[in-house]
Amino acid sequence: MPDLPDYAALRRRTDAPAGSSWGLFGPGDDLGMLNFLTPQCAAAAAALVTTGQVFDLDYPVNTFVPSLAGTRPATRHTILADDPDRRGDRLDSFYLQSTSQIDGLRHIRHPEAGFYNGTADADVTEGAPRLGIQRVAEHGIVGRGVLLDMPRAFAVQGRPMERTQAFTPSDLDAAAEIHGVSFRPGDILLIHTGWAERYLALSPAERAARRGSPGLHQSHAMLAWLWDHRFSLVAADNGGLESFPVDPHSGFVYPDEPPPERGPSHNGMMHRQLLALLGLLIGELWRLAELADACARDGRYEFLLTAKPLNLVGGVGSPPNAMAVK
Repeated sequence: MPDLPDYAALRRRTDAPAGSSWGLFGPGDDLGMLNFLTPQCAAAAAALVTTGQVFDLDYPVNTFVPSLAGTRPATRHTILADDPDRRGDRLDSFYLQSTSQIDGLRHIRHPEAGFYNGTADADVTEGAPRLGIQRVAEHGIVGRGVLLDMPRAFAVQGRPMERTQAFTPSDLDAAAEIHGVSFRPGDILLIHTGWAERYLALSPAERAARRGSPGLHQSHAMLAWLWDHRFSLVAADNGGLESFPVDPHSGFVYPDEPPPERGPSHNGMMHRQLLALLGLLIGELWRLAELADACARDGRYEFLLTAKPLNLVGGVGSPPNAMAVK
């Protein structure tokens, strides 16, 4: 990859929205920071495989029902028997971002700048290719995965981890040092928060009353940390990668923005900066507990990671179909 400005320089841009990577990968780019994941990254990651042990990083469809967003009904699976010897099947109400998922660059627009790389709103429609998840499917995600196990890292430091802990760059650096890993351009960063295991252990009534989640702290320091490390994708096991409730003092909150008619509000979330300005793909609700346990056992927090989203032209997001191989 050519030399690119650091995040501090991005914030000083006047030829594009401040804090954006627009145009740095080309005027028609649809991949954003996934461009950091090169064939050389994939080849180097393949050398990490020593035991061949495979970890499924997707939760089953309908694991998180009722929907965390509150607007997505459960997927209905129907098996079809056209004759006595043949079977097929069909999915109805299949929301591609209802369980383990990748948020593509169509998912969020910045309220002032718009969609990533200046893509017009009129181009973000069904069947139109700009920013579609098919671009990710065509490129593929094969590279070095690095896991930061935040509950274990906090425990090693003798620090309590709050239910809505907001991880700072210093927290992430400390976890990486504890796990003995350093970062390389193109890395796929996985953040184990423990949220999904705790949520799935709750009763339906307890789930309905849940409030808050640990995750990344909303700040320009965090955006700088992610961009300057040149990650190609960042995923976590919670519902939004970021901590919730959002930090009201981050500078990302629009005080006069009305809440949406349906679904959760993204006001104050870094989704707008990550997806629309930097072009960083986001993974949510990934299944990381088993992988975290394995990393703790063998002391290796790096592995080959693959993901293959659906090849759906114009898709907003997709199940990741992700695996880690140690």
